[in-house]
Amino acid sequence: MVRLSRRTVVAGGLLAAGAGGFGALRRSDHGADHDPYFRGLQAALARAGLAQPSLVIDAARLNANIACLRQAVTAAHLPLRVVVKSLPCPTLLDRVATGLGTRRFMVFNAAMLGAMLALHPDGDYLVGKPLPAPLVAEIYASQGAAALGGVQWLVDTPERIAAYAAVAHANAIRMKLSFEIDVGLHRGGFADPAALAQGLRAALAAGCFDIAGLMGYDAHVAKVGNPDAAWVDAQARYAAAIKALAEVVPGDPRKLTLNSAGSYTVMRHTQGTVANEVSVGSAFVKPADFDVPENAGLNAAAFIATPVIKAGHKLDLPAHEYLDAPLAVFDPNTAQAVYIFGGHWLADPVSPPGLQFSDLVGRSSNQELLTGSWRVHLKPDDTVFLRPHQSEAVLLQFGDVVLFERGQITEHWPVFPASA
Repeated sequence: MVRLSRRTVVAGGLLAAGAGGFGALRRSDHGADHDPYFRGLQAALARAGLAQPSLVIDAARLNANIACLRQAVTAAHLPLRVVVKSLPCPTLLDRVATGLGTRRFMVFNAAMLGAMLALHPDGDYLVGKPLPAPLVAEIYASQGAAALGGVQWLVDTPERIAAYAAVAHANAIRMKLSFEIDVGLHRGGFADPAALAQGLRAALAAGCFDIAGLMGYDAHVAKVGNPDAAWVDAQARYAAAIKALAEVVPGDPRKLTLNSAGSYTVMRHTQGTVANEVSVGSAFVKPADFDVPENAGLNAAAFIATPVIKAGHKLDLPAHEYLDAPLAVFDPNTAQAVYIFGGHWLADPVSPPGLQFSDLVGRSSNQELLTGSWRVHLKPDDTVFLRPHQSEAVLLQFGDVVLFERGQITEHWPVFPASA
């Protein structure tokens, strides 16, 4: 449905009337054809007979990202824990874990934990969010306590500790607990050293837990106005939590899991951190949300490739055709209508250059409209490429991931079943 603001209508009318004062506001023409990289990728998809939306992983770029992160964490003596939800494809996870020499994984739901236990029963697993106690009980019932010996369960409140204790006592088991701490993200977890100490004492008193460590996620550091100050604050909060841990739990806290980072901040941690391991997932394929300065050495390695359904025609706005010409004058990147196979993904068009979503027509998951200038030369069955914002929300939407390697589509990698 076309959605027109009063400003759009007025601007369109003035442009149609030839109001010269708006010439300075005219947008530049960003249109062009695929560069050599995307031409080669389009040709490879055509040779492979892929004529529907696909998620493509560039093998060379993936390998380069693995090597870059391996070098950084090795130099910093930081073990790396691979985030399963961000790379929900067994072969992709294995390639990353093998490249890093790690058997540590972070999981976020029962389905992926079960799948990973089947693939890597000897893995070291940290649950990345506090799961409801009834779900934890269900996991023990389905997997058995022996299979879950390598799992650290995350707790965030005294109430969660009590609920997990009830599960442990009902099943006559011991559980490993890691404690979520708030290092400035304010998404939950123990907010200060006193609250953490209280939770640790409650867990020890329950008599059914082994204290495994701490987890402090600091994604906010990359998103606030002063990242350096946020980083210093997050590190100070984490250091205070480690001190509280040492005062309550016997032994050296450095021998426990002190997990932090993520794809936004891992490179900061490699320059010095109070944590003793980092978690990374998305950075290995570097979706657009992770274009932060610290990740400048990493490459975008995942793209959505989708066929063109219709192209080569001017934009015709339903019931508002009178705006077509004025809009094309104001923004030449609205002159041509391109309809693609599927759409409404968490992604932005990257090739051919100059394609954009239509704010007037809106989004569609069937035949999404993109607009471009006449410098974009596309025909039906050509390919449009989009770059995902995230990996975790996108990789499960296309069936098998396809691998682009040495100019060819060489492999098809099944993904996990969709799960929340």
